[in-house]
Amino acid sequence: MRTFDNLIIGFGKGGKTLAAQLAKQGQSTLMAEKSPRMYGGTCINVACLPTKSLENSARQSVIQGGDEQARQLHFYQAIEEKRRLTSMLRKKNYDKLTSVGVEVIDGEASFMDDHHVRINTGDKEEIIEAQRIFINTGAKPFVPDIAGLKESRRVYLSESLMELETLPKRLVILGGGYIGLEFASMFANFGSQVTLLQPGERFLPREDAEIAAAVEASLNRRGVRLMRNTALTEVRDEAEETVLHLMEKETASELRCDALLVATGRRPQLDALHPEAAGIALTARGAIAVDEHLKTSVDHIWAMGDVTGGLQFTYISLDDSRIVHDALSGGSRTTANRGAVPYSVFMDPPFSRVGMSEEEARKAGYEIKIAKIPAAAIPKAQVLRKNEGLLKAIIDAKTDQILGVHLFCEESHEMINLVKLVMDAQLPYTVLRDGIYTHPTMSESFNDLFAAVNPA
Repeated sequence: MRTFDNLIIGFGKGGKTLAAQLAKQGQSTLMAEKSPRMYGGTCINVACLPTKSLENSARQSVIQGGDEQARQLHFYQAIEEKRRLTSMLRKKNYDKLTSVGVEVIDGEASFMDDHHVRINTGDKEEIIEAQRIFINTGAKPFVPDIAGLKESRRVYLSESLMELETLPKRLVILGGGYIGLEFASMFANFGSQVTLLQPGERFLPREDAEIAAAVEASLNRRGVRLMRNTALTEVRDEAEETVLHLMEKETASELRCDALLVATGRRPQLDALHPEAAGIALTARGAIAVDEHLKTSVDHIWAMGDVTGGLQFTYISLDDSRIVHDALSGGSRTTANRGAVPYSVFMDPPFSRVGMSEEEARKAGYEIKIAKIPAAAIPKAQVLRKNEGLLKAIIDAKTDQILGVHLFCEESHEMINLVKLVMDAQLPYTVLRDGIYTHPTMSESFNDLFAAVNPA
């Protein structure tokens, strides 16, 4: 049995960042990762970066054009570039840890008690004793229990769909959430016929209604079909295609496809970990329960990232590592004071948001002012020939502080970070309205957006 100061279970963003910090302080640190193909975590291997690589390639495919054969070639080249990128990043992440003294072991971890963890490497088992343990095992896709779904050879999760070397002519996506949207936009650009299935009536129910309508209209113009109030009841493979049995409200129908992407959300990854053996409490939804310092119910065990059941963003996992490191140093950083959290859906164009929607602000009792401009009003959008979209801001009428901003436009993923800074600093919207921006840029649209503020 070997003993370490720190054991980190899961090579995700939070775990790897904390591991490097602790090792640099001279503490013995072991990183346990189930698969060497997941060095660096979900983001760089099967999520954020490979999907953005493919999204960029899909945009280029539209520009390059060509017939079906040409589109197939573009898709194959995109998959190869994605593989090159992820392979390079895995090695970079491994080298970054080992170069500062972190030991990396390939194996599946399971708790024996609160200080001892069994690691199964496939060839052998090793018991590790650690003074402190940090869990960063991420999340896994949720697959609903639908007849024939798990048996079909044409059903994919997001990571397996990104390993296809042939572009599907007809792609159906089960789930109208953010993952589904990104893949719908991406594969439509590559040239697939895309259909989105969602169980409810309202599209993007958590988003501002006007922005959701603009996103839906954009998808429709690009040929993406949205089927509301539609449940998938059975999947049946035939020789050349797969038949999907659907129930639209009370009407049964069939839909045929070449590939079905299951994008129905993700759940905390706790397979084989057995946190109960260490006395670690879970939430009602099966995530590891943590306090605002990310400490579990066990005093020397922490959890970071998706496994805690919070926002599933790699930058949240990174910030979690800051909170944990601060807690170890006696600091005051917590999940409660991390400020506004922006996010982006990397469609074409991307959709980005921070703060409240108009509906949320009204329900919270705010007296509000609204600002809206079309993306077509932005000179840089015209230069880029990307003039589709809508920008919207919600302002506290009493304080002039920004309550929320929703940007459905080109480069919104960069613009939203500036809004976050203003919100965190509790500055009035006029700071953005009167700012001096380089020209032509998408950010200068803040001059016009916030000049359009009117009472709601």
